[in-house]
Amino acid sequence: MRVYNFSAGPAVLPEEVLKEAAAEMLDYNGTGMSVMEMSHRSKAFEEIITTAEQDLRDLMNIPDNYKVLFLQGGASQQFAMIPMNLMKNKKAAYIITGQWAKKAYQEAQNYGDAVAVASSADKTFSYIPDCSDLDIPEDADYVYICENNTIYGTKFKQLPNTKGKTLVADVSSCFLSEPVDVTKYGIIYGGVQKNIGPAGVVIVIIREDLITEDTLPGTPTMLKYKTHADNKSLYNTPPAYGIYICGKVFKWLKKMGGLEAMKERNEKKAKILYDFLDQSKLFKGTVEKKDRSLMNVPFVTGNEELDAKFVKEAKAAGFENLKGHRTVGGMRASIYNAMPIEGVEKLVEFMKKFEEENA
Repeated sequence: MRVYNFSAGPAVLPEEVLKEAAAEMLDYNGTGMSVMEMSHRSKAFEEIITTAEQDLRDLMNIPDNYKVLFLQGGASQQFAMIPMNLMKNKKAAYIITGQWAKKAYQEAQNYGDAVAVASSADKTFSYIPDCSDLDIPEDADYVYICENNTIYGTKFKQLPNTKGKTLVADVSSCFLSEPVDVTKYGIIYGGVQKNIGPAGVVIVIIREDLITEDTLPGTPTMLKYKTHADNKSLYNTPPAYGIYICGKVFKWLKKMGGLEAMKERNEKKAKILYDFLDQSKLFKGTVEKKDRSLMNVPFVTGNEELDAKFVKEAKAAGFENLKGHRTVGGMRASIYNAMPIEGVEKLVEFMKKFEEENA
């Protein structure tokens, strides 16, 4: 039996995608072999990666002057790759809204002067700071944000005013959850294991003028965007099976009505959970209302023993991975695109019952 999987990543995938992949496991499209066994130089795989890219371009309305790269190393490798490729003046501005933005900021310090221009660390990252008039250095090469904070459950509802500087955004946990204007970013990237596919792929959407030979001295060939852009993500063997599943998810998203439809669906799911948290006498959300994420919903009872009891009983009832991140404790429900609405409804039913029994 399938459980309701609220994991923050690797996370729930659409059931029909998993069924399709299962049906094609031994024989993809009449090739007599699995995509797992297939040469990345084959006609069949070329079609898989080309179609996946086109479907992603359609979903996000990606302009022609942006390249789409399917890479490895996860979002964490981008923490180094971005400064290596973009820090021409050896200066960049970082907005620290959680653990991943902080890690990216710390990594960038290895390559130049990374400046924290705003932070919400003072209140355990429970809000997004005002970014309308930041003190961004004149010579900053870019401004960096993590747009949706998986651990803390916050989301930028408005992009920062970068004062004309290139915006770089990690969108790992909100990728394809709603429409996005790609032209507002220089780089928009994310690991796919939260909202798109299996772990092992990171998608980088990068404006062409940022792809140059002019990288920091000593930048490895594999960490140059130009290497991958020039070779259409096939410089070395890509994470082929992961890309294949991503491609299936893109098709599923198109079938579901695209990103406008996903946004509506995600708002509806999040409202069910947030409305309950706002009136509950036992549970409470931990994020300022204006900055709440549609994807990751952290909550607590205020009692660690009760939190642990809830997680244990929820698991026994078929609700998996509700334990909060080790750095914050409590609970967290990640309700990505593939989480069905009934999963959230059933969770709230369970929470009501638990509240009655433990009030």
